[in-house]
Amino acid sequence: MFGELGEYLDSVKSRDPSPRSRWEILLYPGVLALGLHRVAHWLFKGELYFLARLVNHLSRLLTAIDIHPGAKIGKHLFIDHGFSVIGETAEIGDNVTIYQCVTLGGTNPANGIGGKRHPTIEDDAILGSGAQILGPITVGKRSRIGANAVVTQDVPEGATMVGVRARPMLVKVEQYQEEFTPYGTPCSEMAADTGAQKLEVLQCEVEQLQKRIAAYAKSQDKADTDGTESSRDSA
Repeated sequence: MFGELGEYLDSVKSRDPSPRSRWEILLYPGVLALGLHRVAHWLFKGELYFLARLVNHLSRLLTAIDIHPGAKIGKHLFIDHGFSVIGETAEIGDNVTIYQCVTLGGTNPANGIGGKRHPTIEDDAILGSGAQILGPITVGKRSRIGANAVVTQDVPEGATMVGVRARPMLVKVEQYQEEFTPYGTPCSEMAADTGAQKLEVLQCEVEQLQKRIAAYAKSQDKADTDGTESSRDSA
């Protein structure tokens, strides 16, 4: 049990550059919401629906994340910040990343028969903040849903979807094959030593070198001018 918890916390740390330790990750609302959902889902499968809803209600009050007890969630889901909603018949695979204010919502079946109403999110998908994924559709493996996109149709594996209604973007194969790097920052680096800061330092050094070169060129021009004037005076 503790080994699985450690693996989960490490998976979150690999996708978020801000925490310094596992203890810090335990305070994340997404981690608490997922833990309480595991309890609520166990009660739901045991047909203890009221108790399952009670745990769900407590989780929503504490985390601002609403996960229906019936939702099926795989390993290592990372919900970064709150205000997300996951419906009853939603299914989420392994290593999925969900940012804030995402909805996995349902639509009424056209034939009026109840059943699968919510999306299926496959492994390693990334759902950007504000994304609305509606209906019994499938979001393929390693796909990426842009911020505020509204998705109402199946998403192919590896696709990047943007806009309202969401449409796929052309993404280079090299980028598709790369590992997910949140915020453009390798999580193995501490926040105090990020790549962005290194870039700023290099830019500052380049500016200083440019100023020195300009000053040196100016002094050389002045020396050449003084030498020419001295030659004329001697003549």
